[in-house]
Amino acid sequence: MTQNYITSVNESIDRIIETISGLSEETIRWQPTNDEWSIMQIIAHIVEALPYWVEEIEQLVETPGKVWGRNHLHEGRLEAVKPETVNAISVNEMVKELEKVKQTVQAGIENLTEKQLSAEATSVNPNFGTKPLSFIIEHLIDGHVNKHEGQIQRNLSKLSSKSSN
Repeated sequence: MTQNYITSVNESIDRIIETISGLSEETIRWQPTNDEWSIMQIIAHIVEALPYWVEEIEQLVETPGKVWGRNHLHEGRLEAVKPETVNAISVNEMVKELEKVKQTVQAGIENLTEKQLSAEATSVNPNFGTKPLSFIIEHLIDGHVNKHEGQIQRNLSKLSSKSSN
C-alpha cells in the first residue's frame, strides 16, 4: 500500500527538480508577494516538512495513540522558510536535500504494516481530529508535496504574466 505513495512522492519531487533545473537563480528566489513563498522557500518547506512527518509516523509507531502534529506556527517550519535561512543555501544544495527527502520518505514508510497504518491517534490540529496513521502519509506527505508542486507552477505563471506586462 505504501509503495504507491513512495512512487507518487518521488515523481512529484522529480518533477520539481526538473522544473527548477531550467530556471535562473533569480526566478527560483523571486517572491510573488510578501504573503507568498518563493520557489526556494517552497522547496525549503518540503525539505523540512516531509522528514518532520516521517518522524511523527515513527513516533506513532513507537507510541501508538500519541498526540501528533503541529500548526502553522511551528518553530521548525517557520525557520526553514525564513529569508535569512533560505538565502544562506544554494539552489544546488537544496536540490541535493530534495533528493535525500525521497530516501527519507521511502525508509520511513515502506515497511509499515496494515495494522500500523490503520492505528488512530489525535492531532494537535483540531481540523484533523483523530485520524489513522495512513492519513499523515496520504495528506501530509504525498498530498502536501503534490500541492506545493502546483504552487511552484502558480509562481511561474505569475512570473510569466508579470514579465509580459
